[in-house]
Amino acid sequence: MKQHQQQFLDFAIEHDVLKFGEFTLKSGRKSPYFFNFGLFQTGSSLSKLGDYYAQAIVDSDVEFDMLFGPAYKGIPLVSVIAATLYEKHGRDYPYAYNRKEVKDHGEGGNIVGAPLQGKVLIIDDLISAGTAIREAADIVHENNAQLAGIAISIDRQEKGQGELSAVQEVEKQYGISVIHIIALTDVIQHIETVVNDTELLERISLYREKYGVG
Repeated sequence: MKQHQQQFLDFAIEHDVLKFGEFTLKSGRKSPYFFNFGLFQTGSSLSKLGDYYAQAIVDSDVEFDMLFGPAYKGIPLVSVIAATLYEKHGRDYPYAYNRKEVKDHGEGGNIVGAPLQGKVLIIDDLISAGTAIREAADIVHENNAQLAGIAISIDRQEKGQGELSAVQEVEKQYGISVIHIIALTDVIQHIETVVNDTELLERISLYREKYGVG
């Protein structure tokens, strides 16, 4: 595991964003862990998120021309990531986000920021069913831009509609890579080496056997 990944795990646990126990997901599955991205609620946590996302994006070597953050969680994320990529990596990218409702006055439209053009990297918190990401991809294509990839915080590495994970389904549909800061395998490694909780490890392993993908 890379240093920024371990730091992100520690950071998520410290803020109760990553919790262990028994949680019922929207899918109805009983999960031994839960990731609540909405609990990153301060300026300091947003700044650190920018660091972790930016490092994952730089490490990925995915080529893109601009960043796009779908409303609503993607809006603060794309803003801080664009700033971090410039301040800490010397990479100055234009960015944009969308409104949920089309504005019919002023500049009009539903895109705020730079025009969507070239190769676009979508920024979001995670991919569950993939519905929100597909809506964002549609916006990119409607503006005659090209989807370059997607960056998320955690890949749960579990089955989506079929045998592939929700992330793999999106990658296959659009022929792109989904960048993540951490994946379930990193969470498991953290439990093995840091938490050292055999009971928790067994519950997560059983969950992964039932719903996980490689």
